[in-house]
Amino acid sequence: METFLQLVLNGLMLGGLFAIISVGLTLIFGIIRLVNFAHGELLMVGMYLTWLGTTQLGLHPYVLAPPLVLVLFILGVLIQRFILQPLLEARDAHVQIFATVGLSTALINLALLVFGADLYAKPSSGVRDSLSFGPFRVMVGQLVMFVCGIAVVSALHLFMERSHLGRAIRATAQHRAAAQLMGVNVQRIYIVTFGIGAACVGLAAALVAPVYPASPTVGTYFVLTAFVVVVLGGMGSLHGAFLGAMLIGLVDSLSGYYIAPDLKEVVIFALFILILLFRPTGLLGLGRGSE
Repeated sequence: METFLQLVLNGLMLGGLFAIISVGLTLIFGIIRLVNFAHGELLMVGMYLTWLGTTQLGLHPYVLAPPLVLVLFILGVLIQRFILQPLLEARDAHVQIFATVGLSTALINLALLVFGADLYAKPSSGVRDSLSFGPFRVMVGQLVMFVCGIAVVSALHLFMERSHLGRAIRATAQHRAAAQLMGVNVQRIYIVTFGIGAACVGLAAALVAPVYPASPTVGTYFVLTAFVVVVLGGMGSLHGAFLGAMLIGLVDSLSGYYIAPDLKEVVIFALFILILLFRPTGLLGLGRGSE
C-alpha cells in the first residue's frame, strides 16, 4: 500500500507539470479554435533559454521564470499577429493548423542548426533534492510544479471571471460575431490569448528545465501528452485540463510501475483513443461557441 500511495503522489506531482502546459493549449483552442502543433516547440525554446540563463549567467532556473514568461508571451503575440492572424479569413480553416505544423518543423530544425542534437542538462540547483513527508518522498522540483500548476489554473480562472479583458475573452469564445457587435476587438483578443498560452509554456520551461534535458525534440513528448490531457478534460475547459492532467499523471506513474516504463505511453494513448470513441467532449467539455 505504501508503494501504491507513493506512486499516486508521484503521479499528482507530474500532473502539475502537465497542467501548466495543457492550460495554455486548451486556452488557445477554446478561444481561437486553433490546435497549436507548435506548442511543444515553444516549450523547447523556453528550455534552451533556461539552459543559457543558468550556464551563461549563473542564474537559478526559477529566477528565470518571470523573464521567460514575458519572452514567450511576446513570442506568442508575434506568432499570432504575423503568422496566424493573416490566415484568419482563409477559405480553408485548416490553413492555420498547417501553419503551426510548419512553425513546429522550422523551430525544431532551427534548434538542430544552432544547438545540434545533443542533450543539454541544466545544473539541478537543489531542484532534484527530495523532501520527506513521513514514509513518502517528493522531489523539490515536482512539488514546485504541482503548486505552480494549481496557482496557474486558479489565476487564469480569476482572470477570466473578474477582469474586463477576461470577460471579453469569454465573450469571444461564446460568440465571436456578438462580441464584435459589443465592441470587442476580436483580433486583439486572439493575439493576447495566444500570448497567454505561450506564456504558460514559458513558466513550464523554467520548471521542467532543471529536471529534463533540453533537445530539439523535447517538446514532442510533453505536447503529445498535453493533447491527451486537453481531450480528456474537454477542449476549451481550464478546470477540465487540470483534472485531466492529474489523471494522466496518475496513469503515467501507475502504468510505468505496474506494467512497464516503456509501455506507459501506450497506455496513455490507448486511453486517448477510448476517450475519442466514447466521450469525445471530455470530462468537462465545452460546446463549440458560435462564430
